Amino acid sequence: MINNIKQVFNNRKSKVIGKFDESAVMILLARDSDELSIIFEVRAHKLRSQPGDVCLPGGRVEVDENPKQASIRETMEELNLKRDQLEVIGDMDYYISPYGNRLYAFVGMIKHGYINPSEDEVETIFKVPLKFFLNNEPLLYKMEIGPINQEEFPFNLINGGKNYKFRKGYLNQYFYEYNDYIIWGFTAQIIKSFIDVLKNKNNI
Repeated sequence: MINNIKQVFNNRKSKVIGKFDESAVMILLARDSDELSIIFEVRAHKLRSQPGDVCLPGGRVEVDENPKQASIRETMEELNLKRDQLEVIGDMDYYISPYGNRLYAFVGMIKHGYINPSEDEVETIFKVPLKFFLNNEPLLYKMEIGPINQEEFPFNLINGGKNYKFRKGYLNQYFYEYNDYIIWGFTAQIIKSFIDVLKNKNNI
């Protein structure tokens, strides 16, 4: 038996426990004169998932591609861009949500040409100057997360039963208000992390 265990675990690469859906987005920069902006989408109202929400270009990672390829493909499809219009600058950190999703983010830039967003997926696009995020902290709301459906929870199987002292968890929800747009949820989380990386690296 020990030989079988050694065969399985020798040189095995670790991975996250559990099954996660994988998505990838692009923090897409655009240069207007000397100012850098981030491009955001408003999701089409006819979409079943999160209609009207503000998001970054991106979507689900397909089985035959890696996250970076997915972010490029989805950005091209949603904004009707050609590959030579996109420059991928590098990787951002990825986020594992409490809802079973692993979300990858990449930093890119549109090099030339115009954006003609897909009407099937995008209601409209808008740009937010990078300096807005550098100069404005988002609103932070700490959302409590924890056991629900307690009537069905098998308290009889744990020491202490209903009196067991469960740890409380909190999910940081960030909100940016820019003109008439609200950037929140995982999109705001990614932008906040992106700005934190910039500030920590460059001491802005």
